[in-house]
Amino acid sequence: MRILMLVYNQTGKGTYWRAMGFAQGLARKGHNVVVVSTSPTARLRVTTRKEGLVQLIESPDLLFGPLRSGWDLWNVQARIRFLKELSFDIVHAFETRPVVIWPALAVTRKKNVKLVLDWADWFGRGGAVEERPNPLIRNIVRPVETFFETHYRLQTDYTTVINSYLRQKALACGVPAESIHILHNGSNVAFKPIDMHIARQQSGLPNKPRIIGFVGGTYHQDARFMALAYNQVLSHNPNVKLLLVGYFNRPIENWVIRPETIIRTGPLSLNAIYTYLSACDICWLPLRDSGANRGRLPFKLNDYMTVARPTVATDVGDLRMIVEQNRLGVIARPNIDDFAKHTLELLQNPAQIRAMGLSARKAAETVFSWNKLATKLEGIYLKILANRC
Repeated sequence: MRILMLVYNQTGKGTYWRAMGFAQGLARKGHNVVVVSTSPTARLRVTTRKEGLVQLIESPDLLFGPLRSGWDLWNVQARIRFLKELSFDIVHAFETRPVVIWPALAVTRKKNVKLVLDWADWFGRGGAVEERPNPLIRNIVRPVETFFETHYRLQTDYTTVINSYLRQKALACGVPAESIHILHNGSNVAFKPIDMHIARQQSGLPNKPRIIGFVGGTYHQDARFMALAYNQVLSHNPNVKLLLVGYFNRPIENWVIRPETIIRTGPLSLNAIYTYLSACDICWLPLRDSGANRGRLPFKLNDYMTVARPTVATDVGDLRMIVEQNRLGVIARPNIDDFAKHTLELLQNPAQIRAMGLSARKAAETVFSWNKLATKLEGIYLKILANRC
């Protein structure tokens, strides 16, 4: 099959990794896959290169930094112009911001190509837009995000969603149940787990203290939740450190009682991220019970599976089902006291940490392998094409 995948994200950020994981899995099965993402730097020209087995097209964008997030009309036009000469059997649009949905519709309407829409984040009213701290920006962006997120849901042949909550949202938009399929994120099993002590030597981290790992950024209120839970952990066990792996976007040191116990790595390569996570005893996924968190399934969980470390997560969205079915770690109620309590209990049980870590890695290699998920997606595509025939 000739498959086009469109993401609004800049290369190497956010949903780019979801699309690229599926793309590489499908390419390994012999399909011709093209992924279009937003260039982190280019402003005028489209650039192309191979990323593994996948053809990566990076479109230019006139905006700056985090504003390069799917709204630029120059980006839209550049994609449409570049893609008009190419032929595809399937277009898979990841989210529905303008730089994704408008080029996707241009390709599918002109050439009678089948369209699949992916929904992996709830951006609109009640979702991630409510996490914006500036009320003026929040009120301006809310109706725009809501329109693009919901308006195009019926203009598709199939819908993939990341969790059951977004499945219900799609049903509420009128999407037929038989055309919706839940597809989780996959794990990068090319990285082989490293012994914790070896990882600490390689990373220059101290060998004795317990280390809790957290990768990437988070919402402001979730960071405060994490800080307050960490305060409770420290009050019971002062020999614990919190390791923030990669870029972390909140001033969490302002909210903890002992900021000197927090270690920030700053931005890292992917292999370095996995090495630092391997240096941790356990990993954290503290999410408040909010619309934004119910409408997503963070990649962090897959990163923790990759390095064979157990996760302490809150009972939000599909997390309880996924964590408990696959023995990935422990689930706490989405409140600070219970989250800290489960963390302390797990830190005191090395045998449980090891067993859950091994189980997490096994799940990464089986249930959450990109090859297995790509096989599921391949089946969806073949079904769509069979119906067309």
